[in-house]
Amino acid sequence: MFNREIIKSFKEWAKLPERKPLVLRGARQVGKTTAVNIFSKEFDVYIYLNLEKKEDALLFERNLSVKELFQAILLYKNIQYKNGTVLLFIDEIQNSPAAVSVLRFFYEEMKDLYIIAAGSLFEIMLERKHISFPVGRVEYRFMYPLTFKEFMEALGETPTLDLLKTIPLPDYALPKLYKLFHTYSLVGGMPEVVNRYADSKEITTLSSIYQSLLTSFTDDISKYARNDNMVNIIKHCMEHSPYETGKRIKFSGFGNSNYRSREIGEALRIMERAMLLYLIYPTTTTKIPVIPNKKKSPRLQFLDIGLLNYVAGLQQYFFQYDDLLSFYKGILAEQVVGQELMASSMGLSVKPIFWVREKKQSHAEIDFLYRFKEYIIPVEVKSGKEGKMRSLHQFMNYAEHPYAIRLYSGEIKINKARTPDGKVFYLLNLPYFCISCLSDYIQWFLKKCGGPDLSNNYETKNISYFN
Repeated sequence: MFNREIIKSFKEWAKLPERKPLVLRGARQVGKTTAVNIFSKEFDVYIYLNLEKKEDALLFERNLSVKELFQAILLYKNIQYKNGTVLLFIDEIQNSPAAVSVLRFFYEEMKDLYIIAAGSLFEIMLERKHISFPVGRVEYRFMYPLTFKEFMEALGETPTLDLLKTIPLPDYALPKLYKLFHTYSLVGGMPEVVNRYADSKEITTLSSIYQSLLTSFTDDISKYARNDNMVNIIKHCMEHSPYETGKRIKFSGFGNSNYRSREIGEALRIMERAMLLYLIYPTTTTKIPVIPNKKKSPRLQFLDIGLLNYVAGLQQYFFQYDDLLSFYKGILAEQVVGQELMASSMGLSVKPIFWVREKKQSHAEIDFLYRFKEYIIPVEVKSGKEGKMRSLHQFMNYAEHPYAIRLYSGEIKINKARTPDGKVFYLLNLPYFCISCLSDYIQWFLKKCGGPDLSNNYETKNISYFN
């Protein structure tokens, strides 16, 4: 049982004076049930209902009042309750429209009860069954595969994790952290996979788990296809999405198929609602608000890098490379960075966004944009010299601030750089595993660089951050 970051969010929710039922969203098998089970130890009474079980789901079909329903649940579970704190966890709630509808009444009539509901296909069920959701009467949390920090803790690497959280990271920790991040990028963050790897340390023992997960994903999501043809399209997309990860895609003919744009678009959006993949759309702005342009081609982000490696048959090649950026055209480095960015927001479902400038004679693209206070900061996942980062230079020409970030396989350093048009900016170079601490590093970065007049006195030397 892994100690997940989201448990801290659960504890913060439990302290709210106007606490609403909490709906936990996430793909199947990312550890939702386990996280709630760990959190349940904070309560005097814990009641678990799994609505995949017919007898549990029938409790909500009796048209009882909320208080009568609670008494029926206590009787069904043989729980004698007089006082104390009670956590009611309704798992796989997408199987019961009646249970979804009753959430609002728990909020209105039994505010002392702590309620968490979870479902891996929640949004799909609401849409398919035309269920009106109690907007404004529930809160959401979003859960993803294990992050790099959670992976390290699962492997018992607590001292190294403490070093990772040190800002800035000491140089002597770099080799160990690069090795661990390389392993994380190979194994991925699906809890069952991580658990097996933590026990065996053998990558060869994981294949059956990857295959079982992929099969269960496909079987579950196919239940919500509107016809047999859509079932086949979803299976096609599930099979080919890992190969298209990191690329800008076109719906028509996706995965070398004869399927039409409308069919592929529907299948991919169903998979996105199940949180198995994400369609990341670009923006053309460098200022707040950053609005994705859905008329442009999206980039595909897959659920988990370990699953991607398994499907694409990349695991056997991992040990030939020390740098993720030199492997598989750098796509794996971008995937794992995107995966970490997705997991950094538990209270909102916030997809990463990237920047493009598309003109007939020139094309520029920034891997990710990161909002920090009033800044929209470009984040490039790149190797090589900063002088050759043409897309970054184009972005910085338009940006209203002088801050940029590069994630790469090197040491931590800050450079002054200048675009061909003469704009001077600061470039923070970070090891790509520091994406897990990006907000803290930006805070530190701005403190180090947020004073000098950058309009003159161009320098190429590094700025010392140890003073």
